[in-house]
Amino acid sequence: VRQRLIFAALTFLDHLSFDKLIKNKKVLHFAPEKSLGKVFRSNANVYKSADFLTEGYAYDNLDYNIDISNMQQIESDSFDSVIACDVLEHVLNHINGIKEVYRVLRKGGHCIFTVPQKDHLEKTFEDYSITSPREREKIFGQADHLRIYGSDFVNMLQNCGFEVETVDENSFDKAIAEKHVLFPPILSKHPLATNYRKVFFGKKPAPQT
Repeated sequence: VRQRLIFAALTFLDHLSFDKLIKNKKVLHFAPEKSLGKVFRSNANVYKSADFLTEGYAYDNLDYNIDISNMQQIESDSFDSVIACDVLEHVLNHINGIKEVYRVLRKGGHCIFTVPQKDHLEKTFEDYSITSPREREKIFGQADHLRIYGSDFVNMLQNCGFEVETVDENSFDKAIAEKHVLFPPILSKHPLATNYRKVFFGKKPAPQT
């Protein structure tokens, strides 16, 4: 659903369109999904892929093997758009990851984030004392996840300086949402399910004129 929501936003929401966020822009894409990456690469002026590779993960032809929370190789104000879908839950210092994305974005640039969120959870839950892969899977939904996000993720982005717009199936006409399956037709009963998927578009404010 997250990828369909992103495509729908870039296609049907004029202020978040491909032309404004991707086309002829300089784009940095973390943990690049093949379908998204192919479209972004073909539309961007400069497309760079990135991830922080650890054992068990591999992506072909990465431009940066880099920790999103410490991107010293990348200059400030150097990208128009940064995409990181379901990345921050793997990052120990995820707030610093958000701050680093803000830093490398040009003024007026955008980030696109998704995170796994437990349905109806208000406050993000994390406990660094939980180190067992089995316990992490039980509590956070996956063995390499460090937290499960709540609806306070918007506040995290805002506290790092972003102007935030949350996109979900309700951001579209009902016909579009149904045609493009922007909401799961059958809700998962798993206690950590993210049935109500959201995409978070953050804008680094441009200077006032």
